[in-house]
Amino acid sequence: MGQRPAIAWLTGLSGSGKSTIADAADRALTEAGRSTMVLDGDNLRQGLTRDLSFTAADRAENIRRAAETARLMGDAGLVVIVSLISPFQSERAAARAIAGDIPFLEVYIDTPLSVCEARDPKGLYDRARAGKIPNFTGVSAPYEAPAAPDIVLTTQNRAVADSAEPLVAAMLRLSLQTRD
Repeated sequence: MGQRPAIAWLTGLSGSGKSTIADAADRALTEAGRSTMVLDGDNLRQGLTRDLSFTAADRAENIRRAAETARLMGDAGLVVIVSLISPFQSERAAARAIAGDIPFLEVYIDTPLSVCEARDPKGLYDRARAGKIPNFTGVSAPYEAPAAPDIVLTTQNRAVADSAEPLVAAMLRLSLQTRD
């Protein structure tokens, strides 16, 4: 493919901007000549992981399946952007381990809970606060912010392209060389 594979793992609360940043980075990388794939949590839950609920065990399995899929795509030479809440450090570390020798960046979309709730494009926070959605990350289930992410992106009061630019630059650098 004339590129080195790489995996960017975007983590953050619901409404933080993960999918928006993933899509913007995907467009920019494609325009720069990279072959890419986005694995988005909402899309994965419609197919590959539709049999899973939001229990702790099923969330861990959701992340494992996404990481295994990203690894397979990386083995095929793609630049992969994974957009999942992935609330626990241990699960993100497991995803990094699954990536093996494929460069892996943990990317924290650092958006305050209040901003995520104000955005709430699907009305999820309101339903979670009303008790209609159990185990909702940030409300009735915990989220462990990365202690030492490879990249931190902010979306509050920033244009999407500006928020995505550090990720795009890093992925362009990582994918520049052909695989040994």
